[in-house]
Amino acid sequence: MTIERTVPSVTADERTMLEGWLDFHRRTLAMKCADLDDAQLRTASAAPSELSLMGLVRHMAEVERSWFRRVLADDDAGRIYSTGENRGGEFRLSESDTWQEAYATWQAEIAVARDNAARFTLDGMSTGRNRYTGEAVSLRWIYTHMIEEYARHNGHADLIRERIDGATGD
Repeated sequence: MTIERTVPSVTADERTMLEGWLDFHRRTLAMKCADLDDAQLRTASAAPSELSLMGLVRHMAEVERSWFRRVLADDDAGRIYSTGENRGGEFRLSESDTWQEAYATWQAEIAVARDNAARFTLDGMSTGRNRYTGEAVSLRWIYTHMIEEYARHNGHADLIRERIDGATGD
């Protein structure tokens, strides 16, 4: 699978720049997963950690859903992989978990995120609440947080991918 990635314009308006960097980081994670089989994508970074590339993709599907559906749009969408008794379930993979399902779920959540974000201005306040503070947040804050979230996990993905097959790069 070839993943196309474009560095955002240095002269774009703020919204275009934030959306561009978020998409850049989304595609970076997809690139880190490209050309690996399900077993490799389930490979944990290092014992005792359960962190894997497939787990990171499933986690980001949960994060996209949380911020762009539950917080931004006050959508009562439940969790995808985690439950009250299985927090972090996105990282606990079985042999039956597939890249095809994880990737499709992640892409579906990204599509909903884009649709929901299109209804708000950057200064538009969420109709849901931040679970940590109980406050509404702006779309600008969500974009900034999501860029940070992807950037952090892309660092993890770099190390996991290098461990799997030696591939490095940005």
